[in-house]
Amino acid sequence: MSNPTERAPRRVVVAEDEALIRLDLAEMLGEEGYDVVGQAADGEHALNLVRELRPDLVILDVKMPRLDGISVAEAIGNESICPVIILTAFSQRDLVTRASEAGAMAYLVKPFTKADLVPAIEIAVSRFTERTQLESEVSGLTERLETRKLVERAKSILQHKFGLSEPDAFRWIQKTAMDKRVPMRRVAQLVVDEGDGTTTESAESGSSDPASQ
Repeated sequence: MSNPTERAPRRVVVAEDEALIRLDLAEMLGEEGYDVVGQAADGEHALNLVRELRPDLVILDVKMPRLDGISVAEAIGNESICPVIILTAFSQRDLVTRASEAGAMAYLVKPFTKADLVPAIEIAVSRFTERTQLESEVSGLTERLETRKLVERAKSILQHKFGLSEPDAFRWIQKTAMDKRVPMRRVAQLVVDEGDGTTTESAESGSSDPASQ
């Protein structure tokens, strides 16, 4: 009998028009404990699967028939269904920025290994969780975009200054906001202002050094 406290494996949809790459990726995911619940060879089928199955993650090739990966990522992002990882060839690195703007949380450059795959998944899931939590604080699209950019800047400052990982930097912003009962945007703004040297006010207002948490 399984332990009820064990986390269920993350459910993944894989979309890649090259069958061998798609099958290899599905096999890697299975070996790492993920549950591949759907596979697609084109973007239109991928989007339909994601809408139907509501997976925990989708991995999309950047170039596919019918709908490309960027278009699918944008649709998934607009509907806030799940985090997206984009697969790209090294020669397509210029598409990464477009993919990020479309809603992709991370990317993998082909050829890749299992050692590349798992960290990309964890980054994508972490960033998607952050975005979901941030968007719960604000309603307007413009304000959401501005808040995300501000928090990204604040995370970067905390990572550089205190040697934190990206998830730890976000958790510090989140915890400080909860402790002080202010929006995360306010905490992020104080971190950025302090990092830019435009204010002497501490973002912590008495909370502990991020590096000590």
